[in-house]
Amino acid sequence: MIGKTYYRYIWLLDTLLTSSPLTFDEINMLWEDCPFSDGPIPPRTFHEHRKGIKEMFGIDIECDRSKNVYYVKNPEVLDENKLGKWLLNKYSIPKDFTAFNGLKERVLLEEIPLGQAFIEPIMEAMLHNMELKIDYQQYKGEHRQEFHFQPNTLKVFNRRWYLLGYLKEQEGLRTIALDRILHIEILKNHFELPANFDANKYFANVVGIYVNKDLPVEKIKIRAYGDYADYLRSTPLHNSQSEGKSKHGEFAEFTYRLCVTPELVSQLLAMGDKVEVLEPQEMREEMKIRINNMFNFYK
Repeated sequence: MIGKTYYRYIWLLDTLLTSSPLTFDEINMLWEDCPFSDGPIPPRTFHEHRKGIKEMFGIDIECDRSKNVYYVKNPEVLDENKLGKWLLNKYSIPKDFTAFNGLKERVLLEEIPLGQAFIEPIMEAMLHNMELKIDYQQYKGEHRQEFHFQPNTLKVFNRRWYLLGYLKEQEGLRTIALDRILHIEILKNHFELPANFDANKYFANVVGIYVNKDLPVEKIKIRAYGDYADYLRSTPLHNSQSEGKSKHGEFAEFTYRLCVTPELVSQLLAMGDKVEVLEPQEMREEMKIRINNMFNFYK
């Protein structure tokens, strides 16, 4: 979950995107009907929220002094802000909350189970380029470690939150899982983001979060059978996906430019008999080994 202040940011931005322009009194009247309302928003808090929204989303909430109403000056910013869109979609509160509450047993959402408690301090540290001290529990054994981390990028994969950043003790970029964090502390140490670093480019050639610069980018070809071809057309495995030979109702072949990582192999194995790896041959052999190992479990 995110904190109450961030809920107010999202509520205020969502309200002004859908209902502006509004006077300050009209905003407070709408806020009273919100299930998270704890009374009227004081003017000083309201203006602090405007600053917070600017920092968080890059959105300007301006006042038209001629009518004394507030409105969103640059809503187009959200078209390029994937995180902002995600936050609005995930946490915006339906206007008719009573009707929504009546359907709560019939709207089933897939939640990310662990690690969300740390999102707010991580985003706070990212916003101000502040270093984190993290107490971390490894999966293997009972190894527990404390390290200093300069947070760069949050990423979701397979219902888990991950944080990419610079791990000072190892002097390099690392990706850690939020659900393995035991404790987090924002330090007073500031850091500079790496010049020209692009998180999208960093993860561009992988499916998932595992990045190994020593792995080559390869041409990967798969064949999807039956209706699964339509599924991959509507939900591509990766943005490099291109379609080749196909036979309607039987199969379609898709090509990718990717590094062959354990996560990619696992993703394809999870598709079962709906997908066959055609190239490269080494990956095809790896798939055979993994499938044979699975088969041996059921002998």
